[in-house]
Amino acid sequence: MSDLKRLPPSDPIYISGSLHVDQARIAISDLVKDLLAESQGRSESDAIECISLDQAINRILAKDLLSPIDVPVADNSAMDGFAFHGDCLGNSEDLVTLKVVGTAYAGKPYEGSIAPGECLKIMTGALMPSDCDTVIPQEFTEPPIPSDSSVVSFKQNRVKRGENRRLRGEDLQSGKPAITAGRLLRPSDLGLAASLGISELHVHRKLRVAILSSGDELRPLGQALEAGNIYDSNRYSLIGLLKRLDLEIIDCGIVRDDPTSLKAAFIEAASKADVLISSGGVSAGEADFTKQIMQELGDVGFWKIAMRPGRPMAFGVLKPVQGAKHKTLFFGLPGNPVAVMVTFYQFVRSALLQLNGASQTEPPMMQAIAENPIRKRPGRTEYQRAILVRGPDGKPTVKLTGSQGAGILRSMSEANCFVILSHEQGNVAAGDWVDVALFDGLL
Repeated sequence: MSDLKRLPPSDPIYISGSLHVDQARIAISDLVKDLLAESQGRSESDAIECISLDQAINRILAKDLLSPIDVPVADNSAMDGFAFHGDCLGNSEDLVTLKVVGTAYAGKPYEGSIAPGECLKIMTGALMPSDCDTVIPQEFTEPPIPSDSSVVSFKQNRVKRGENRRLRGEDLQSGKPAITAGRLLRPSDLGLAASLGISELHVHRKLRVAILSSGDELRPLGQALEAGNIYDSNRYSLIGLLKRLDLEIIDCGIVRDDPTSLKAAFIEAASKADVLISSGGVSAGEADFTKQIMQELGDVGFWKIAMRPGRPMAFGVLKPVQGAKHKTLFFGLPGNPVAVMVTFYQFVRSALLQLNGASQTEPPMMQAIAENPIRKRPGRTEYQRAILVRGPDGKPTVKLTGSQGAGILRSMSEANCFVILSHEQGNVAAGDWVDVALFDGLL
C-alpha cells in the first residue's frame, strides 16, 4: 500500500489531480488479493463453518457442492401426454394410432411393458418405461380424446423421436458440482441443495466489520441538538448496507475529532474486526488526525477520486494490534450521507464480498431511457439518484429524484436506482440510454 500513499498527482492514473474510479477499484481489489494470500495459512476452522440449509441465505459457499445423485434420477416425462417408442414416427401428416395400455403418475411408475403399437398415458415427472423413448403432448393428439379412451391418434410429424423426455443425469450428474464455491447463496440455491437431499452447507465465516462515525458535531439519536449539531445518520445507513450482506457488525459509535479518541477507537476496532469503516474526517483540512494515526497504525492512502459524490476517501490496512493475527482492511469514507452510500456501493461492497470469498462481486447493471436531460461534465464518474419505471411503450425509463447534493439523504430514500454516468460522458439528452444499477438487493 505504500505506493498508494505516495502516488504523485502527475501519475497517469490521476485525472486533474484525482484518481480515476476504475483505477481506485483495481487498487482496492489488488490489496484484497494480497490480504487473502496472507490468510491462506490460517486454519480452515477459522475461516469456514458448516451451517444448516435454512441459515445459509446470503452466505458465501466455501466448498463446491457436489451432487450425490443424478438429476433426474431416471428418465422421465417432461409433459403430460403419451409415451411410446419412436419407431412409428415419420415426416408425413399421416395419422399414427396407438393403444393406451395404462397410466404412469409421478411417484407411481407403470410396472408393465409397452409393445409396438401401444402407448402409456403419462404425467409430467413420471418415470419413462424402458421400452419408450418419446412423449406426444396430450394437446397434440387428433382429435382431443376423452380421458377414458383406449386409443390415441396423432400426426407422424407432430413430434420427433426422443422429444419431451428428460434423461437421467441431464441436469446434474452424481459427483459433479451443483453449486461452485464462491457463490453468494440465493433462495434458488437453497432449493437446489434441498432437491439433492443436502441439509448442511460449508460457508465462509462472516466477516467482522467495525463501523464508526467521527465528528464533534455528531449527536446520537434521542439527544437534543444544540447549535451546529446534527444527528449521526451514517452509522445507520452503514448498518443497513452491511445487514444486506449478512455480515457481523461491530458498532463503535461516535468518536470525537481528537487524536487520542480516534487512535483508541481504531485500535479497539482493529483488534476485533476484519474490516473497519469510518465516515467523516477525510476531506481536505479535516484528516490531519487520521493521517497522523494511520502513520502509526497502518498503511493508508488518502485519495481524491474523480467522482461525484464521494470525492475524498482513505483506504488501506491497519497492522495487527493487541495480539490480533490479521491485518484490518480500512475504508475512510466521506462524511456527507449520500457520499457514504455511494462510496460503499462503488468500492466497499465489492471489496467485502471479495474478502469474504465471493467469486462474483460486481453489481448487476442494466440500461434505461433518461426521461429528462441530465447535466454532466466529462472528467468524473457521477452517481445520480433516480426512480426506474416502465414507460408507456414498455421500455424502462429513469427520472432523477431532484437535487443531487451529497448531503440530501432524501434523494437516496426516494430513489430505487443509480444512474451511472461514466468518466468521459457529457450531458445526457432526454431519450438517451443510460447505465442504471438497481438498489434492490444491493442497498
